[in-house]
Amino acid sequence: MKGVLATTDVEIALSAKVTLDTSMKETGIRAEISAMRRSYGEVGLDKLPTDPVTLFEEWMAAAAANEIIVEANAMVLSTADGSGEITTRTVLLKDISLGGFTFFTNYSSRKAQAIAMNSQVTLLFPWYAMERQVIISGQADKISREESENYFATRPWSSQIGAWASVQSAPLASREELEMRFQGAAEKWPEGSVVPTPPHWGGFRVIPDSIEYWQGRYSRLHDRIRYHRASAKSDWEMQRYFP
Repeated sequence: MKGVLATTDVEIALSAKVTLDTSMKETGIRAEISAMRRSYGEVGLDKLPTDPVTLFEEWMAAAAANEIIVEANAMVLSTADGSGEITTRTVLLKDISLGGFTFFTNYSSRKAQAIAMNSQVTLLFPWYAMERQVIISGQADKISREESENYFATRPWSSQIGAWASVQSAPLASREELEMRFQGAAEKWPEGSVVPTPPHWGGFRVIPDSIEYWQGRYSRLHDRIRYHRASAKSDWEMQRYFP
């Protein structure tokens, strides 16, 4: 893409820390927070592809190559339950296929229960070191059991055992209880054995109806480009928005 990157990812990473543009004459955390300010770059969004997923794959590849970003596939998932209560947590993107973005979880977890009541969710990729973020809005649905089992088989043994040990989002009396549950599952399925996929564990695929790309710019004149469509069968439309 022309004009998207003017510096290398390493150069961006080395200058990624928030700087203080104002003098620190006051003391205390409030003054420190108020003085935190970063001057963003000159490079903006130009000549973007018609398919937003193509652009996402390009940005994901750049984020994965960035030395500062620890987990490029970490995304903030926000859900709203039947009463409208919004909850937020970080999950990991594990697949981009069939027009959607897939993550895995315990189907008895708080997030899964919220999705069962309200399938509309948002995903946020906060790639601060690159002065970028992506916001995806769409419908979350369970993927097939076969897909979940295929992915579960690729997980490290310890992660597989952890899925059996944790009753995700349920109250826990102590850390020792969790460790004992892990030990019990480890004894049942020793390392090297085939660990079955828990019946309460699997994936959700978010089919987007909106994908917004944000690029930090000078003087807070950031670039915001949003792709949106009426349905999964509709063509994408692109619109620029005020920052």
